[in-house]
Amino acid sequence: MSQAHPALRARHTAPAARSATPHLRWPPALRRNAPGLCLAAAGVAVARLVHDVLPMIPTLTAAMVLGIIAAHLPALRTITQGVARPGLGVAAKRLMRVAIVLLGLQLSLSDVIGLGWVTALMVLAVVIVTFTGTLWLGRRLGLPGDQPLLVATGYSICGASAIGAVSQTTRSDEKDVANAVAVVTLCGTLAIAVLPLLHHPLGLTDAAFGRWAGASVHDVGQVVAAAQTAGPAALTEAVLVKLMRVALLAPLVALIAISGRRRAVAASTARPPLVPLFVAGFLATILLRTSGHVPAAALTQAATIQHLLLAAALFGLGGSIHLPSMTKTGGRMALLGLASWIVIAGLSYLGVIVTT
Repeated sequence: MSQAHPALRARHTAPAARSATPHLRWPPALRRNAPGLCLAAAGVAVARLVHDVLPMIPTLTAAMVLGIIAAHLPALRTITQGVARPGLGVAAKRLMRVAIVLLGLQLSLSDVIGLGWVTALMVLAVVIVTFTGTLWLGRRLGLPGDQPLLVATGYSICGASAIGAVSQTTRSDEKDVANAVAVVTLCGTLAIAVLPLLHHPLGLTDAAFGRWAGASVHDVGQVVAAAQTAGPAALTEAVLVKLMRVALLAPLVALIAISGRRRAVAASTARPPLVPLFVAGFLATILLRTSGHVPAAALTQAATIQHLLLAAALFGLGGSIHLPSMTKTGGRMALLGLASWIVIAGLSYLGVIVTT
């Protein structure tokens, strides 16, 4: 039997071999960001496990701390500062924006309006005084960059979500954002333990305690953790008051954007948008929730997704923190955080006493 020429055999068999083992070409952005995003997902999973084992530790706090640990362990630092850095940056910025948009689904304007104008004025006064006072003190303490502005935003509105929203508008340095989130998250976590201890000594009813928690604690999840210790009535009041503070996020970001545009005009630089796209999305989801057309099951799922995305963003921010460099401003940052915490807790308590 005659044998086929080797070149003919190669010509006929090569296409079959190529089709059997196709070469996949992943998009460059996916190849670049996948390691960091996978690391952030793993960090969120571990943070959830920590919360399940130790319920007193919020998932968001655990995610932030795990990110800091990953940035400083020798075995992981080369990863977080190397191949995983682009993906962690995406988590800290883009996932944060998506989390802010989904946060709007937790806010119904009809529920907030139902609290009445007296409560609305109380919340507005607390937010304004806390924001301006924290900003002034931070600048007096000489904190660098946008840290005073970011800490003031986090304390007065809604913690890490508000810091993320403002930092996207001001294009703040990632280290300033991470340091501000760290101090706000820490003080919010401490509030979960401290406020319930003051419930009865301060002579507050369950509903009044809920309003106090909603007006003084930073993150929505932290408000829930603190208020639920006093029962369902306290939890309901706390969430409504807190969401009233969240509603002030959009006008605050708009005011900061207007101020940034004026400075940009004076300096002849590029002007930031008046209303960033993610803030417009936040407003749109508020209106969608207010319309009543979103099923309750979808709202629950959206809240879970929002929480997980925010945890991933905090892990990414934690991965950018360099503790040795924080020692330069650590004492002043801690002083600002403690002073702001006392201010907002004291103002909120007086506001609740006056309005109930």
